[in-house]
Amino acid sequence: KIRMVAGYNVNVLITGPTGSGKELVSKAIHQLYVEKNPASKKAPFVAVNCAAIPEQLLESELFGHKRGSFTGAVNDQKGKILEANHGTIFLDEIGEMPLILQAKLLRVIQDKEVVPLGTSISIPVSVRIIAATNKNLEDMVNLNLFRADLYYRLKVMTIPLPSLSERIEDIP
Repeated sequence: KIRMVAGYNVNVLITGPTGSGKELVSKAIHQLYVEKNPASKKAPFVAVNCAAIPEQLLESELFGHKRGSFTGAVNDQKGKILEANHGTIFLDEIGEMPLILQAKLLRVIQDKEVVPLGTSISIPVSVRIIAATNKNLEDMVNLNLFRADLYYRLKVMTIPLPSLSERIEDIP
């Protein structure tokens, strides 16, 4: 399934328990895509752990900001989505992303543009999103903890990973 998904530049949702290798799968998808598309040889792969970055900083990390847009913003920052332009951004633990940022991410997918904090200027972006979670996003949608429209935009292709204990041959 990884090889099949790698042939298309579509958003991918990888599900599975912690430690099952979701980031390794995302890197493999990116690498196989680059190998199949020589024009994408220098396409960046940018990983962001949505659970490891405080909510207040995650927006700036993903979308970037202009100098002075908030206390401590002493320089312009590009943002991870723009860093991944013409490549892949891997959003690990997407289920931890706050609803307000989910709406902004949905806007990136729909409009193919990013608006950094502190500006109203849209910057065009072409990026493949590979998202991963150990949570059941469908249940979260039903509980209004995850946006349904974003969920369906992310799961164009889904790769469910069983736990590593079910794939002992993959441990080495």
